[in-house]
Amino acid sequence: MIQSIKMRVLITGSEGQLGQVFVAALKEKGCYVVGLDCQEKSCSLVDEYFNVDITRLESIKAFFTKLDGDIDVLVNNAGVSVFSPFEDRTLDEINYVLDVNVKGNILITQQVFNQIFKIKQKGCIINIGSIYGVCSGDMRLYQDGDRRTPEIYGASKAAVINLTKYFAAYMAPFGVRVNCISPGGIANFQDSSFVEKYEDKVPMRRMGKAQELISTLEYLTSNDSTYVTGQNIVVDGGFTVW
Repeated sequence: MIQSIKMRVLITGSEGQLGQVFVAALKEKGCYVVGLDCQEKSCSLVDEYFNVDITRLESIKAFFTKLDGDIDVLVNNAGVSVFSPFEDRTLDEINYVLDVNVKGNILITQQVFNQIFKIKQKGCIINIGSIYGVCSGDMRLYQDGDRRTPEIYGASKAAVINLTKYFAAYMAPFGVRVNCISPGGIANFQDSSFVEKYEDKVPMRRMGKAQELISTLEYLTSNDSTYVTGQNIVVDGGFTVW
């Protein structure tokens, strides 16, 4: 479980679907939560909210001049995708996904490490990956007009998983643990045809719930995982077993 001492958590993408669930769970466990996002604040649970573009180093550095207090845990949750067909992929779309999912992850991690974790010789980083960083999207699940998973999203999440391993090795001498959670499909009012085909492919025969990621988040931030680093924990009902 997350420790009773008031842990200070910095979470990117705090206003998104998963972000708001993570924030609520962290607050319930007594954490002090600092939220970063590039949109207007909609999650009233964060203790502090900052409008930050994690793809711009100057925006991140400006945030650190305003941050009042320490950080114990960084949750790299911010992530984006696009849904046009591969044949129509534009350079702007490629840059958009890679900028947020990869470059943004590197930049915020670098600054938290340099300004906080490296100095205090302690810290915990949790990246949010995806099953599509482990396997390819199955085009048989989609039909024309569906928001099918694109190649650039999977490539970016594979990069996040690799960054997790690299940062874990690089930061271990400084007392910093780095791990990744890769969710499977999370129910979010998807088209019923897609849901039926997706669930038919999952051994547990259903889509996941955002709340089912919380126990893994709690474990990775707790003293129960002090010897766990560089791991990608897949929470997918068995989707990636075949």
